[in-house]
Amino acid sequence: MIAVELSKMFRRPRTWVTIGLLNGLPVLVAVLLALTDLAPRPGEGPPFLSAVLTNGTLYPLAALAIVLPLFLPIAVALIAGDAVAGEAQAGTLRYLLARPAGRTRLLVAKLVSVFAFVLVTVLVVAAVGYLVGQVFFEVQPLGGTALSGTSLTPAQIAGRTVLSIGYVTVSMLGVAAFALFFSTLTDSPLAAMIGALAVLIASSLLFTLDAASSIAPYLPTRYWLAFVDFFRDPILWRDIVRGLALQAVYVAVLLGAAWANFATKDITS
Repeated sequence: MIAVELSKMFRRPRTWVTIGLLNGLPVLVAVLLALTDLAPRPGEGPPFLSAVLTNGTLYPLAALAIVLPLFLPIAVALIAGDAVAGEAQAGTLRYLLARPAGRTRLLVAKLVSVFAFVLVTVLVVAAVGYLVGQVFFEVQPLGGTALSGTSLTPAQIAGRTVLSIGYVTVSMLGVAAFALFFSTLTDSPLAAMIGALAVLIASSLLFTLDAASSIAPYLPTRYWLAFVDFFRDPILWRDIVRGLALQAVYVAVLLGAAWANFATKDITS
C-alpha cells in the first residue's frame, strides 16, 4: 500500500506543479540580486545575505530561507491536507477501507507519502538553489565564509548544507502533521489546509507579541530559521536542538491524535 500511495503522489501533475512554482521565487530573487543594484555589497547588510553574495554555493540555504516562512508551509499543508480528506471528498475513502489493509495501514501509507513529498520538495529547492547560485553569483571553490566571520572549507559547507536540509525537512514534518491531523477531521482538503495554515500564522503572529513571550519557546514556528546557525563557527546548537525536540513533540502528538481519530470515526464517504 505504501508503494501505491507513493506512486499516486509522484504521478500527479499537481505534485510537480507545486514543487515547480515553489522554486520560482528563489530563482526570481537570484535574478533580481544578480542583475540589479538592490543587493548590498559583500560585507554589508545582513551577514547571511552578504555571505551568499560572496559565495554562490550558499544560495541553497538562501533559497530555503526565502520559501520557508510562507510558501513551503503552504505547499506541504496543501498536499498533507489532501491525504485523507481528498479521498473522502472524492468518495473513494470507504472503498479503500473495504480492503483488508485496515485503517492503520492506510494512514501509515498516507503518512509515508506525505513525508516523502516533504523530503523531495526540500531537496529540489536546495538543488535548484545550488544551480542558481553557480550561475548568478560568484563561486569560491576553496571555501566560504561563516556567519561568524571565519572561513569554511568546501567539505564543511557541503556537510552543513546537508544538515540544514535535514533540519528544514524536520520542521516541515510538523506542518505535515498538523495538516494530516486536520485531514482526518474533515472531508474538505481545503479546510484541512486552512486549519494547518491558521495554526502556523497564529504562531508567527504570537511570536512577535511581547505579551506572548512566555509561550514563544513552544510555538511551532519558533525555531524554523535556526538552520542558519549551522553556518556559524562553531555551530550554535542550542536553538537547533530545541527546534528538533519541539517538532518531534508536535509530530508525535498530532500523528497520535490523527490515528486515534481516524481509527474510530465513522466513514460515510
